[in-house]
Amino acid sequence: MSDLDPSQLDVETLAIRTAQLRTDEMAHSDPIFLTSSFVYESAAQAAARFGGDEPGNIYSRFTNPTVRAFEQRLAALEGGERCVAFASGMAAISGTFFSLLAPGDHIVSSRAVFGTTNVVFDRYLKKFGIETTMVDLSDLSQWQEAIRPQTRILFLETPSNPLSEVGDIEALAKLAHDNGALLVVDNCFCTPALQKPLELGADLIIHSATKYLDGQGRCLGGAVVGPEKLLEDVNGFVRSAGPCMSPFNAWVFLKGLETLSLRMFAQSERALALAEWLEQQPGIARVHFAGLKSHPQHALAARQQRAFGAVLSIEVEDAAGNRDRQAAWRFIDATKLVSITANLGDVKSTITHPATTTHGRVKEEEKRKAGVTENLIRIAVGLESLDDLKADMSRGLKAIASA
Repeated sequence: MSDLDPSQLDVETLAIRTAQLRTDEMAHSDPIFLTSSFVYESAAQAAARFGGDEPGNIYSRFTNPTVRAFEQRLAALEGGERCVAFASGMAAISGTFFSLLAPGDHIVSSRAVFGTTNVVFDRYLKKFGIETTMVDLSDLSQWQEAIRPQTRILFLETPSNPLSEVGDIEALAKLAHDNGALLVVDNCFCTPALQKPLELGADLIIHSATKYLDGQGRCLGGAVVGPEKLLEDVNGFVRSAGPCMSPFNAWVFLKGLETLSLRMFAQSERALALAEWLEQQPGIARVHFAGLKSHPQHALAARQQRAFGAVLSIEVEDAAGNRDRQAAWRFIDATKLVSITANLGDVKSTITHPATTTHGRVKEEEKRKAGVTENLIRIAVGLESLDDLKADMSRGLKAIASA
């Protein structure tokens, strides 16, 4: 890579060739630096490292070569100046807010976010005098009306979890900047393989590396990508508070990034075909997937994404017309191939009931406003045969048809 300009390379190449580690052993695969500390040539060098006068490794809580390679590679993929790695996606979200906000500051957030993010807003940030206003993701007028003089961050996931709603990143970036705020985008569902929020005007990108960046459900991790001037404080938070990424996990994510584009496009293709099929089946009241032409933000998703992602949701209805938890659970329990788990981003397809899992701790009123109903089921499509996935969904459909 030393003779190549990374800005001239495609995402697929950057995911394989950026930030490769080379030791004196000249291993072709990246090594793992499983060490808590590093040694110095002299006491003077140790003092220079700790004092910030000399670059170099100090302690793996905040300087580790494997973690640094992951950070550099993800930053290159997203087109950011810097990346800071965290122990989990929620650590990345919390660390970003605590690093950049102060008592009295205000957040405007889409209500269509991961349930635990709502808990951070409502239970923890509020303790420190940081308030949050929740708005509908696709209603720009609500975002505008919610902004106050104290607003510092606009936050969203797009596509959203679990309804696959899509936010207009360019429009929200302009709105944020016109009001002196930052736009922070959770890019977990698309990854840089499918969507580049920084190119659309976002200031920061947040990832749960646990999901598609890994791709096989092996490790926990998170990351924040953006300009150096914003991430300096975020990096300081990791150094002091300690929510750091494990070097082993960073190595796993480096391997996951190498196949990211292949997986994302293959899983997106299967998800679209499955969504189109489900939309035609009896017992399905509605399919939520931005790849469908029936989706209200389909055109926007097609404009700002390279593909539509691999997460879809369905609302089910039993033979008696009931759209309730029992119908959803019967459908889920009848499946045999997909995994009943709340994780996603895996090559193994997963299925879950958001109202009682991912959004189980969200207040009932907020769940209602976010469209997380009792008959809603989220499906994260993996890499199994499409025919086998359809057969498994048919088991669920049969179970609710006979109720």
